[in-house]
Amino acid sequence: MCTGLARARLLRWICLPVTESYSRKRRKSGSSLESVDTSQRTVLVTGGAGYIGSHTCKALASGGYLPVVYDNLLHGHEWAVKWGPLERGDIRDGSRLAEVFTRYKPASVLHFAGLAYVGQSVLDPGRYYEFNVAGSLALAQAMREHGVKRIVFSSTCATYGSPERLPIGEEAPQRPINPYGASKLMVERILADFRRAHGICSTALRYFNAAGADIGGELGEDHDPETHLIPLVLGAASGRRPPLAVFGTDYDTPDGTCIRDYIHVTDLAAAHVLALRALEQGTALDAYNLGTGQGYSVREVITATARVTGLDIPFSACPRRPGDPAVLVSDATRAHQELGWWPSLSELDTIIRSAWAWHQRGLSRG
Repeated sequence: MCTGLARARLLRWICLPVTESYSRKRRKSGSSLESVDTSQRTVLVTGGAGYIGSHTCKALASGGYLPVVYDNLLHGHEWAVKWGPLERGDIRDGSRLAEVFTRYKPASVLHFAGLAYVGQSVLDPGRYYEFNVAGSLALAQAMREHGVKRIVFSSTCATYGSPERLPIGEEAPQRPINPYGASKLMVERILADFRRAHGICSTALRYFNAAGADIGGELGEDHDPETHLIPLVLGAASGRRPPLAVFGTDYDTPDGTCIRDYIHVTDLAAAHVLALRALEQGTALDAYNLGTGQGYSVREVITATARVTGLDIPFSACPRRPGDPAVLVSDATRAHQELGWWPSLSELDTIIRSAWAWHQRGLSRG
């Protein structure tokens, strides 16, 4: 288990800007892909060019790992791959996966690849089952064929659906109310079956609402389409986006809007490294919630954003979106106790301030 000092060092490494990227090192040395130095512990990171995946690659590099990014760049960005090689490929392509496993011989996998839009999943569920479920099955089969025995899976609180009680612990019933959550739950089941049948050790990290941007300014949120609340609020504040659409003002919450548990993306990245280390040590459990245990409503996020930016936030009330529970707030006690993980950047104003700094740099292409 990580000590408090180890946690502090890990977070400090993650937050500091990385002064020399993997690509610059390779240009200086004149090396090719065939001569990549794999003396570091190599980790295959599917979806590593995306928002959470790229932040986690920075954390992995800071922790002494070599992250090999496997991404089709459908939603990821080549500019976000800075700490290891990029291999373009589709998660459903078993032959391409085999090539990458053979070339790099990763010791472990961090699996972020997949689709993650709740509303879109309701309209086109088949696409979500194809990418998220069939793709993850192809990955698990490739791991089995190449003898890779550890995987950390990017799951979601959406597997819980509308919870019976709050905050939500890992033992809460998993009854997803949208195809996105259902697809992630299916992958958890696949990995559990592969653990029993093939000895592939897995940990699912069920995180709540990822938000914020790298404190060092190297990475941030850049989705197309953008559906996450905080970048939409910031876009409305700066005039780069239309007025914010608040989906549902009649929920059974104090102000009528949805309540969510926001977790800074750098805190999430640190949790992935800790979960990987626990798998390496044989101490990881099958699932952990990642959140703060503190929920904020949409209206509270709007108020906080106005406070941080000093700008008015134009918004309009709209009907509810299908598939949105009223309240999702985590109980992350298991992650605290078993992984030694504690979020340190996830106070709401800190999250918004980091996202606003990224937004102001003009790096967000949203």
